[in-house]
Amino acid sequence: MEHVTFEKMDLYSPVISTISKVEQLTATEKQFEITLPDNCVLNHKPGQFVEVSIFGFGEAPISICSSPTKGPSFDLTVRKTGRLTDKMHLLEAGSTIGIRGPFGNGFNVDDFKGKDMLYVCGGIGLAPLKSLIDYTVAKKIDFGRIIILYGTKHPDDILFKKAIRDWQEDKDVEFHMTVDRANENWKGNVGVITTLIPPINLDVNNTIAAVVGPPVMYKFVLMALKGKRIPDENIYLSLERRMKCGVGKCGHCQINNTYVCQDGPVFHYPLAKKLEEAV
Repeated sequence: MEHVTFEKMDLYSPVISTISKVEQLTATEKQFEITLPDNCVLNHKPGQFVEVSIFGFGEAPISICSSPTKGPSFDLTVRKTGRLTDKMHLLEAGSTIGIRGPFGNGFNVDDFKGKDMLYVCGGIGLAPLKSLIDYTVAKKIDFGRIIILYGTKHPDDILFKKAIRDWQEDKDVEFHMTVDRANENWKGNVGVITTLIPPINLDVNNTIAAVVGPPVMYKFVLMALKGKRIPDENIYLSLERRMKCGVGKCGHCQINNTYVCQDGPVFHYPLAKKLEEAV
């Protein structure tokens, strides 16, 4: 059967979709596998997001955390932070939700072919970057080195444990992880994520750095990347600033004349540094 791409549908009207699988990742995060109707594929780019409707509760933008290579279904990682996400955490496999999208400016993966890929992920920031990580791992023949740096507050907060094991076992992936606070079982690095950057030897002019994390992280990661002499034009950021409608109408995510939901959430750093209070 021919797959219908979701891009051909009305982006203003939610499409009833099915939660096909739910996985508890941490105490506050769950992963939801979503299946679209009529054999549709989302046809997203890494870094894009969808609008998720919980009927009777509202709508929220959520980043897609699976690669376009995954197949007709796609994954969303949802942190329990409020009324709508609390309700979504109560849903089980077989439940229905509304989906609009995909929205936003994702990563242009064709521009990265032949390049070394450096991922700097802080906390829940691993979720939106995972779509690009999984894509480059699946298509590793098209890329150079794949280096993943992941930092989180505590070992209990680590996301995607199975994926991390796979990355650690993949000889073509260099994975490094740190926590801010260790427990008695933690044997790895302790410290903020910027402690992982100086020891890595990089071909700086051939390295693309993709950075996603909490707002406080960007300033210090960018300083560390500049310390490694990575050119500004080789750095990309994902900024999920107050997004709401997904189509540039509500103004929640507006920074001057820029709408994060349309012009982002992925920004080339030379543009992002010109946006007031963006980083």
